[in-house]
Amino acid sequence: MWKLCLRMGLPCVAAQIVNLLYNIVDRIYIGNMAEIGDVALGGLGLCAPILTLIAAFSSFVSGGGAPLAAKALGEGDIPRARRILNNGFVMLVVFSVVLGLAAYLARRPLLTLIGASKNNYGYADEYLSIYLIGTLFVQLSVGLNTFLTAQGKSGFAMISVIVGAALNIALDPLFIFTFDMGIGGAALATVISQLVSCILVVGALCKKNNVLRLELAAMKPDRAAILAILGLGLAPFVMSATESVIGFVLNGRLKYYGDMLGEDVGDHYVAALAVLQSVMMLITVPVQGFTQGVTPILSYNFGAKNKERLKKAYFITLATCWAYCCLCCIVMMFCPRIFGRIFTYEEEILSITDRYLPVFVAGMLIFGIQRACQTTFVAVTEAKISLFIAILRKILLLVPFAFIFPIFMGVGGVYWAECVADFTAAALCGTIFFFRFRRILKKMDGQAAPQTADAQPETRQAE
Repeated sequence: MWKLCLRMGLPCVAAQIVNLLYNIVDRIYIGNMAEIGDVALGGLGLCAPILTLIAAFSSFVSGGGAPLAAKALGEGDIPRARRILNNGFVMLVVFSVVLGLAAYLARRPLLTLIGASKNNYGYADEYLSIYLIGTLFVQLSVGLNTFLTAQGKSGFAMISVIVGAALNIALDPLFIFTFDMGIGGAALATVISQLVSCILVVGALCKKNNVLRLELAAMKPDRAAILAILGLGLAPFVMSATESVIGFVLNGRLKYYGDMLGEDVGDHYVAALAVLQSVMMLITVPVQGFTQGVTPILSYNFGAKNKERLKKAYFITLATCWAYCCLCCIVMMFCPRIFGRIFTYEEEILSITDRYLPVFVAGMLIFGIQRACQTTFVAVTEAKISLFIAILRKILLLVPFAFIFPIFMGVGGVYWAECVADFTAAALCGTIFFFRFRRILKKMDGQAAPQTADAQPETRQAE
């Protein structure tokens, strides 16, 4: 089982790390632009909540559809798995058109609401306007990539992301500096890169030798499949969407309390948040990649009623996620300036990073527990519990904390809110999972294992 989890999980980790470069590389180049780097970095940070919210809709299909398809494969129901994939494709196209247009038309009030100032609004508007052109490419490449993993093709899923990210790394300096396009060049480079990734993913899923493949006939709306995708995908969607909500709240609170300390000081705190969130992504994104890779294993064995392999897969996921989070947090807490200098050399921003990065990531010491438990809940189709946990961390805890803590602690209370919310949510999630998972396993004792087909990903990988 260790070998299987690593074989399925590590390519997804690599893919997610490379995918992280889409955001990280843009921020590195923009933050180090001469004279305007710190302000432009703040503008890019303001775009993040909007782009995160749009991308979150792909989680309905990637986080809900792919586990359902893997479970159907485990049950031997290949036609249903294909209906789920193809209905998910149609949903992603609809999401892209509606969300891309809505965000473009409402970009000014949205950026103002987040905390844009006269200094950084122009940069945020320029980046967002160009980036939204690639909404369809983002939705399809992210939303459909997990269906490659669900049928054992995690290697190609990784390659599709690596190619796009490598192209982005190459095009960024060309457009930003050589063609002197500035922050708009970074957005254009990202759009082109995402287009290439999208072509690779969609092209792979059109091949007729795949167990799961895109077929025009199977794209006929299936009410049961759509409702199932929306139901199970709601928790992953909320997990992603709440990151957007938090972006709105944190940027607004930092701007408000920061400006109390002096003119434009809030802009420095907003830019510092972009740095801190980028650094935190070095923790969360690889963990997300690993859990993405092992989710089909968990779902498959749950569908096949193989209790022992389900338990082993969960404990491997828990150990891996928790160990990685702990290691990263300890390094970041003791060496904050090293990570801050990746993005900027502005001393005002670096001083904020030095002071608050150890606080900001401290709650992530046990985040691996939450991620492993929540992933398992999604894999075994416990949508309601997974949804509650997703809402708990960001909405029920972090949003109130972000308003309450600064009243007593000043602007630094915004960063403390993230720490306390992360730690509390992980502890509660682990407690809930301890009792609920035992009941799920006990229920499986009385269920017979179904007859499964030969062409299923977990079986092939195990062999």
